[in-house]
Amino acid sequence: MTAGARILVVDDEPDLRALLADYLGMQGFAVRTAADAAELDARLTEEPADVIVLDINMPGENGLAALARLRAAGSRAGVILLTAAGTLGDRVAGLGDGADDYVVKPFEPRELLARLRAVLRRLEARGAAPAALPVARPLVRMGRCSFDAEARCLRSPEGEEIALTAMEYDLLEVFSRHPRQVLSRQRLAELAHGRPLAPGDRSIDIRITRLRAKIGEDARTLRTVHGEGYVFDPDA
Repeated sequence: MTAGARILVVDDEPDLRALLADYLGMQGFAVRTAADAAELDARLTEEPADVIVLDINMPGENGLAALARLRAAGSRAGVILLTAAGTLGDRVAGLGDGADDYVVKPFEPRELLARLRAVLRRLEARGAAPAALPVARPLVRMGRCSFDAEARCLRSPEGEEIALTAMEYDLLEVFSRHPRQVLSRQRLAELAHGRPLAPGDRSIDIRITRLRAKIGEDARTLRTVHGEGYVFDPDA
């Protein structure tokens, strides 16, 4: 149970919500977000969640109180708590109230992804949630080539596979989900690789240069926006 599982991210930090929604969405999950416990209730009324990623320190009703209330109401959703470093008592209390796991802030999205998948496997093994079917994604035209996210490959106009490194694939995956949006180098690194760029790191620029050569459309499809970053233009 991985692709297509319903994830609800509850955190009062809008940047973190946006980052996790994009990153987990790239992994094939159906992601919704909420800013506090009231929005959490509203989202669950609209549709159940398989796993809730729940921040402890939120204004209003905190995550521990929301968790206890959910469990008292009979919710079987998986819950991963987001906690501040050093709050061991909160983590112990959360696990005692029925949380499945926790992640300490600050964290890399990849760590959350690994814990999320582990929780989903445990839920499926005990029949607490139905297995979700992956959602098929259409081919994305990139220059004269086509990007097949399901097969994890780029294909030439003749249908031949063009070799991609794992990090080149991750970048194309991000661009395919954000057409016509200007993405900074830092944002690309966070979405594609789950970590920020170190000062002076030009690896994003190097990979985009290589991708342009593989796509064969020079700089038109993956266009530089000076001073801001890059934009994928599917109409180029």
